[in-house]
Amino acid sequence: MRRVVVKLGSSVVADGDGEPRMQVLARVCAALARLHREGGEVILVSSGAIARGMRVMELGQRPTSIGELQAASAVGQGKLYWIYDELLRAQGLTSAQVLLTFFDMSARTHYLNARQTLTKLLEWRVLPVINENDTTATDEISFGDNDFLAAQVAVLVGAEELILLTDTDGLYTADPRRYPDARIVSEVGDFSALEGLEIGHTTSPLGSGGMRSKVVAADMATAAGIATVICNGLREGALEAVLAGELEGTRFSRREARYSSFKLWLKYAKPSRGTLLIDAGAVKAVREGSASLLPVGVVEVLGDFDAGDAVDIAERQALDGGPARPLGKGICNYSAAELRQVIGMKSAAVREVLPRASEEAVHRDYLVLD
Repeated sequence: MRRVVVKLGSSVVADGDGEPRMQVLARVCAALARLHREGGEVILVSSGAIARGMRVMELGQRPTSIGELQAASAVGQGKLYWIYDELLRAQGLTSAQVLLTFFDMSARTHYLNARQTLTKLLEWRVLPVINENDTTATDEISFGDNDFLAAQVAVLVGAEELILLTDTDGLYTADPRRYPDARIVSEVGDFSALEGLEIGHTTSPLGSGGMRSKVVAADMATAAGIATVICNGLREGALEAVLAGELEGTRFSRREARYSSFKLWLKYAKPSRGTLLIDAGAVKAVREGSASLLPVGVVEVLGDFDAGDAVDIAERQALDGGPARPLGKGICNYSAAELRQVIGMKSAAVREVLPRASEEAVHRDYLVLD
């Protein structure tokens, strides 16, 4: 059964004045309904609550303070979902509103509960309409016009495909609004090939994303084996072409999934609270020997974190002043204060200082490499 996540950016949902693009939204809902009738499973991730609230409140420009953004979202969210509910109902579909926050993705229990809810809705043949819960989110934990949220949802439910609808035809070699000779990139199989491109953060007046956040979302999704497409949601027939398997916009090929669902969650959803710098011997043991990270291999602890928090792991460079080289990410069994007491110590010495401490600073089962 084909499972697809489709995300609409703010510029697709609303025009420059904040008015909903009803014809566009109707086309999208009709296309998703056709896939649904063919037996597919569809999840819709939509931005636009703030844009809708701005229009209702007659705000001249997108607010900058978090309080005003939250208030605008509170005004607009219900009105935006009502549009989707009516359009999908006209197509014979039942929908459900699901509001998620970064915490729902980063806390493992909440993450699994979200998966359980979405899975049950799909079993019931209900189409979930997801947005970030902007009324409680803060600027430190936003998803960036929902691109990251859409990728996380795709990973969460094990989707086959992620489709990001925006107001451009796809990824270009440079910003086509500034460089008329910029060419569209039709297919991406190797993300390193994008390093020379100018991929900016330019956004619409109503949104908060940009092409860079979409490319990062594609990187996240394809690492989980999910093909991703960025295409023009305003152009009639574009979404339909993607759903039909035709080449449209920019397609990012799925990569072989290297990690379990837990490690994908750890790598992409759980935020890091600190960094462990480790020596060359520990790097070799972890990278080549698939070993756990022991306190003896830790040479420096950066940040302030608790036991059970995620931490970045990096190789400390020689005394030539070079930057630390990232190695991976893991769940630390020690708080920062505890680990600072035992860095560089062998297990026997660690037990003398912290008798009840775990032997591993980061167990290999809770460690994911870059």
